[in-house]
Amino acid sequence: MIIWLSSYPKSGNTWLRSLLASYYFSKEGDFNFNLLKNIDQFPSFNHFKDYDKIFLNPTDTAEFWIEEQKKINSDRKIKFFKTHNALCKINKNSFTDSNNTLGAIYIIRDPRNVITSVANHYELNLDQAFEFMTTEQKAIIQKKENSYVGFVALFSWVFHQASWVNNKLFPTLVIRYEDLQNETFLTFKKVINFIDNLDNSKNSFKRDKAKKSIQSCDFERLKKLETNEGFNESSISKKDNSRINFFKLGKDNDYKKLLNKDLITKMNIKFKDEIKKFNYE
Repeated sequence: MIIWLSSYPKSGNTWLRSLLASYYFSKEGDFNFNLLKNIDQFPSFNHFKDYDKIFLNPTDTAEFWIEEQKKINSDRKIKFFKTHNALCKINKNSFTDSNNTLGAIYIIRDPRNVITSVANHYELNLDQAFEFMTTEQKAIIQKKENSYVGFVALFSWVFHQASWVNNKLFPTLVIRYEDLQNETFLTFKKVINFIDNLDNSKNSFKRDKAKKSIQSCDFERLKKLETNEGFNESSISKKDNSRINFFKLGKDNDYKKLLNKDLITKMNIKFKDEIKKFNYE
């Protein structure tokens, strides 16, 4: 059964994924990028590349979301998967269901801080990033030769978070990126306890290993690892084919310092309900 690590892009998913990879898949809690192979992304090119079928339309792979998850769950073992997909239906095809999903952890981040990371990651200016986040039918599309083998149904930021936060299909823990940042140990412990309760684990919380995982996944250390070793999940620039730094701003990502007043006002109006709901006022 699958446990999803879900979020809108640039909301802390890779950081939480790194913490969990070091806690569950290393001996002492020491992190390295190879550990992320234990928590794959879904949907992705790898899940559809071997089909004897040419996907002529971007949404065609949605028909096989559940089929692929059944294959993943065929050994009946618990697995983590990262996703940026909204919890939605495309052409009547559900992204997942309670037969294939044990639970989910949804990471939410103040949209006013998401926008700068989105702009950097996708090489957009801030106005374009705002449009990216507010486009209702937004998707991330990947094409290989003549086949659309990569399709992530993103939708708008508002739709995306609501689809996961309000779902009744399976247990979902919602955590704020800001709490993971400011109260890392307590928030991470909450995540571990949630996971252990999902699989009825009798394992006790490994306090020292959790602390080592947190230390090992410190933002500055991840940033240094990327500089020294590279990170194959970073985007490739359309301008010069260089890698765009994945770990860039961290705690320096403060919308009050990085956004102009007009854009802040615009976002405060657009995301008024969510800013209030998640205590971002």
